[in-house]
Amino acid sequence: MKVRLIRNATLVVEYAGKKFLVDPFLAEKGTLPPFPALTKNEQYNPLVHLPISLDDLIKDVDAIIVTHLHYDHFDEAAKEVLPKNVKMFVQNEEDATEIKKAGFQDIEVLSESTSFEGIQLVKTKGAHGRGEILSLVGVVCGVVFKHPDEKTLYVAGDTVWYEDVQEEIETHQPEIIVVNGGDVQLTEGGSLVMGKDDIYEVHKAAPNAMIVSVHMEAVNHWTLSRAELKSFLNEKGITSNVLVPDDGESYTF
Repeated sequence: MKVRLIRNATLVVEYAGKKFLVDPFLAEKGTLPPFPALTKNEQYNPLVHLPISLDDLIKDVDAIIVTHLHYDHFDEAAKEVLPKNVKMFVQNEEDATEIKKAGFQDIEVLSESTSFEGIQLVKTKGAHGRGEILSLVGVVCGVVFKHPDEKTLYVAGDTVWYEDVQEEIETHQPEIIVVNGGDVQLTEGGSLVMGKDDIYEVHKAAPNAMIVSVHMEAVNHWTLSRAELKSFLNEKGITSNVLVPDDGESYTF
């Protein structure tokens, strides 16, 4: 497989001969309003440009996976430029209804036994924060990719570390895990995605897995930088276990 970070949580996953686009956040730099950030950073989003052209990104995409509908995972630009007949997987009927309004025609709700071109796609649980904030930010999901000719890939999505993530790891035994790091936080409510300690917990739960941390330095409410995470990984002695890609960087597994 080949996993490429585009920007934020947007990934291109080439898996068992198929090209998946995950969580397309395609707006031009600085064209969307800031989230109310803990850091009081009021820069408009995205903070950075896409590292490749939209044409190159969209070319030959076989399917799109949208883990939830926050605009930094599926935005108006994505609605405008993505082909309306492309296969799209979403987490529930509510998201499917919203995406249909944008004109997309081939939408399927993920389950624990979804199949696409011989690839098993398993919807996984996630918690987009802890405590009271969960009632405000809504539900999210991740997805596990399985195929006889590939290693098992777990894209955790917008989740913090908690017992259900550990359960997903124990159940599926993924060899590659993509986590949304960056420790994004609003003005109240704490972490909405994984911080460095969460990522360390993922490593302890899957010590033989390769972890890739994305969702970093692309939206205004990030609080964990790539440099800080790399320093933490070095302190823990796990730099060879956790990859911290730059936008546009790819890995083959």
